[in-house]
Amino acid sequence: MNGLVLYARSRALPLTLAALTGTTAFAVWSAGQLDSYLDPDRRVPVVALAPLLASAVIGTSLYTASAELDRTAVRPWWPRRLAQLALLTALAAALLSLAVLGHTETFGPPAMIRNTLGCTGFTALAAVLLGARLSWLPAFAYVSAVYMGGHGARGRAATVWAWPVQPGAERGAWAAAVTLFALGAALYAAAGARPEGPRA
Repeated sequence: MNGLVLYARSRALPLTLAALTGTTAFAVWSAGQLDSYLDPDRRVPVVALAPLLASAVIGTSLYTASAELDRTAVRPWWPRRLAQLALLTALAAALLSLAVLGHTETFGPPAMIRNTLGCTGFTALAAVLLGARLSWLPAFAYVSAVYMGGHGARGRAATVWAWPVQPGAERGAWAAAVTLFALGAALYAAAGARPEGPRA
């Protein structure tokens, strides 16, 4: 049990869980202000941006202050990395879905779960390439650009590249998000976050 506690503290997991709870509370409050019972499309800002915030929180927990020690460990690290990423993603998806209950075909829980998977996979991939500190940046840039310019996009190709703003039932959007998550999770589990200098 002490090993798990030390692992959780070294990855700032208590703070990460608190931040995910705060993100969920903000998403629930924001969704309640939108009168989405009149028009489910009003949920697009919450469905696109709340998973982005949650993935940024998860991305910060991917940092390790002891990359050299991790590389010399007797046991392989990939199961721990994969479990951490999968559990935090599942928790974020479950919590954020509470903000958009109902309207499952448009912008309800399925769209929130899909976007949480996609954003977290994007962030995990960026953590491997850029490091945990900047892991939020590529996902933020992409989702923001799609949100600003891709909400009205239609067609088969648009469901893939504009996945963060697509209704929950779009297969192309699901394929893109699940692929991003699988790729990001696999690379992060295998390689871990890019080593960085100590935090100030």
